[in-house]
Amino acid sequence: MSTPDRPVPDAGDVAAPASPDAEVPAPPTPPEQLVLAGDFPPATRAQWRELVAGVLRRSGRDVAPEAVEDALRHPVATGVTVGPLYTAEDAGDLAARAGVPGRPPFVRGSRVGSGDPDVPAGWDVRQRHADPDVARTGEAVLADLENGVSSLWLVLGEGAVPVEALGRVLDGVLLDLAPVTLQGGVAAAEAFLDLVAGRTDLAPGSCLGLDPLGEQAATGRPQDLGGLAALARRAQAHPGLRSVVVDGTVFAGAGGSVVEELGCATAAGVAYLRALTDGGLTVDEAFGQLEFRLSASADQFTTIAALRAARRLWDRVGEASGASPAARAQRQHAVTSDVMVTRHDPWVNMLRTTVACFAAGVGGADVVTVQPFDAALGLPDAFARRIARNTQSLLVEEGSLARVLDPAGGSWYVESLTAALAEAAWAWFTEIERAGGLAAALDSGLVADRLAAAWADRERRLATRTDPVTGVSEFPDPAEVLPVRRPAPAPPSGGLPRVRAAAAFEELRDRVEAVEPRPAVYLATIGPAARHTARAGFAANLFAAGGLATPTGDGASGLAGTTVACICGTDRDYADRAAELAAELRAAGATQVWLAGSAEVEGVDGHLHTGCDALAVLTTVLSALIPDGRSRDFGPSDGQSHDFGRPDDDVEVRA
Repeated sequence: MSTPDRPVPDAGDVAAPASPDAEVPAPPTPPEQLVLAGDFPPATRAQWRELVAGVLRRSGRDVAPEAVEDALRHPVATGVTVGPLYTAEDAGDLAARAGVPGRPPFVRGSRVGSGDPDVPAGWDVRQRHADPDVARTGEAVLADLENGVSSLWLVLGEGAVPVEALGRVLDGVLLDLAPVTLQGGVAAAEAFLDLVAGRTDLAPGSCLGLDPLGEQAATGRPQDLGGLAALARRAQAHPGLRSVVVDGTVFAGAGGSVVEELGCATAAGVAYLRALTDGGLTVDEAFGQLEFRLSASADQFTTIAALRAARRLWDRVGEASGASPAARAQRQHAVTSDVMVTRHDPWVNMLRTTVACFAAGVGGADVVTVQPFDAALGLPDAFARRIARNTQSLLVEEGSLARVLDPAGGSWYVESLTAALAEAAWAWFTEIERAGGLAAALDSGLVADRLAAAWADRERRLATRTDPVTGVSEFPDPAEVLPVRRPAPAPPSGGLPRVRAAAAFEELRDRVEAVEPRPAVYLATIGPAARHTARAGFAANLFAAGGLATPTGDGASGLAGTTVACICGTDRDYADRAAELAAELRAAGATQVWLAGSAEVEGVDGHLHTGCDALAVLTTVLSALIPDGRSRDFGPSDGQSHDFGRPDDDVEVRA
């Protein structure tokens, strides 16, 4: 059969077979040293800077060559920025100091290979369950274990799985094969210990999940660490059963960057070590009782570097505490971040959690939990749980991600970022220690203030969409129909706040969608479509992030039904017509007139362009369209021109 791009050759085109007696040519002699790009002159950093400076000049940014790297740096965590270029010069001997997998300082991983009994195949695939319906949870647990999940995370207590129903939920679970980690305090721990009393065959990797400092952070109620040692000694009767979880996700979920999360988690771990050793455990025994739970976000390289840095920090604590090298390896449970998930367009969460899971695996996590894509909407259904566990199965089984230990190791960028995060987190950890430890730092407000400052920095990037949330602040789907889910248990309250990156935009959108008919902003275009399409599209995308409809038309004739308009065209068209059109829109009833772009035009209230504060723009627009709405300190039209961002950063760049 022939195809258009692979025709069957004619008989005359087919070469005759070689004679069996023909001499076989000798294989080429390989070079003694293979030099990649050896035929090209070596490139220097100075040459790269010159070329980049030229590109920036053509885009309207006049930056000297020696300043281009600073101009292109961007923050990834408190006090940590990344540059556009990394070379061996930047990494120095960091790769050599990282050691090898399974050996101190454990930067490259806490295990040598998948022979670790705590990690059955690459990493432990753990699924979280918090449904108070005992029958549903029991069915979901078995379905997960039969289809790729290797361990369970059960949330027990008020609003979640009843503590007294633990035995029923675990009915049919082979506890010698499937590790179980609890979240529910002392009551849940004691219920599990009673359930497994007399057994010595529990699967390695189970954990009672005690985390009093995490509970103090979430609820604001002081906790007593005095009982930890007694429960840890009871856990020691079951080889492989740990008693304490150091939950760093509490601090990440309150707005902290990975620096705050790692510093707080290290401080919590040290506090637990003190409590356990004061209660009679040896240093090595105390280290063996701890498991760390850390967040994994869609910021792929920051997550990879953070997990590597966390192991380096904990090894340093162990070294200072006199723990043996083997005991200092940190057991890590990576959980896809609650902060990054969205309620609107939740399907995009599948992409976020896939990237986060990939990063967790590459970063060397021992256990990974992928939160279902509908987690922000309520309790996940069977489909969402299946997607969550299959995400891991695909990466491990089909992507072979676990076949290579620390594949990012040796990367100049990753090694440099790992070191920078470790140094910044260690500085924050020592600040907490100087304040009297984590419990005291929580009581004094030191931790809350630091987390609030970190979140304020992130909020600014979210508001200006320099840190975009796909499906919410960028490329929203106005016609979407959200899945309906049963309510999830209310999280603990009274302590640190719980934040989500999409929350502010989603709140505005919810307000708009509660109004009928849906409020709109009229896009008044100038000139032919070829000239105004880019800016009209940019404006429509921005207003849709707030749930607003955007009818489009020429001139002021289409304003009916709204009191807010946005003029869209080119700077050349603005010079000829924009001021006149703004006056016509005012005469037709517009109380706010915006301009897509940064041209100075008489009669407009503000400008939309790349880098503008989209959240402030939307709040201001809603103050006119929904009069009882909040205005975020920007009132309705007051005759002044508001500039929500950088005036030199024109929207035409985005187009």
